[in-house]
Amino acid sequence: MLETWVVTPTCLPLVLRRCHSCAAERFRPSGRFRVNANHKLLDVWLLVLCTGCGETAKLAVLERAHVRSVRPGLLDRLHDNDAGLTAELLQDPALQRRNRIALDWTGAWRLDTGGTVPPDREVIDVAVRFAARIPVRPVRLIAEGCGLPRAEVERLVTEGSVVSAVRLNARTSGDFTFTLKR
Repeated sequence: MLETWVVTPTCLPLVLRRCHSCAAERFRPSGRFRVNANHKLLDVWLLVLCTGCGETAKLAVLERAHVRSVRPGLLDRLHDNDAGLTAELLQDPALQRRNRIALDWTGAWRLDTGGTVPPDREVIDVAVRFAARIPVRPVRLIAEGCGLPRAEVERLVTEGSVVSAVRLNARTSGDFTFTLKR
């Protein structure tokens, strides 16, 4: 029987970027947008706050975009400071590249297993689904989901007792399956 585990975000991740004021390296998303109109052109920024000094920095969302090229629903969400839109935009690889940022997901996610793994089963098949693009090592998820130490899971991987199509020691943010043989 295939079990399903889900990796879900619990809060917004921190933004990794150097502060110009205090040289701290983490910013907290404020969930607010700044929309600036210059005639028929729009500039939109996502505002983030430095965790060290509280200084505000702007992440470019739209630059010199024509007003008619922006969907009305998106414009309404920007004006309403939609928290869901903040989460969507932070995970956008294009926005991350454009602003030269990375995300720190430490402590911002949880693993929902639907209960504990029964210890009496010989073979356990698990499908892991990601609700957001959260980069995590599968070994860590397996250890947390099965209630085992990470070293024990790594030993099981080298023995061939844990099998998967993805590399279990490298970070992944995509869905995968694995089989645990006891």
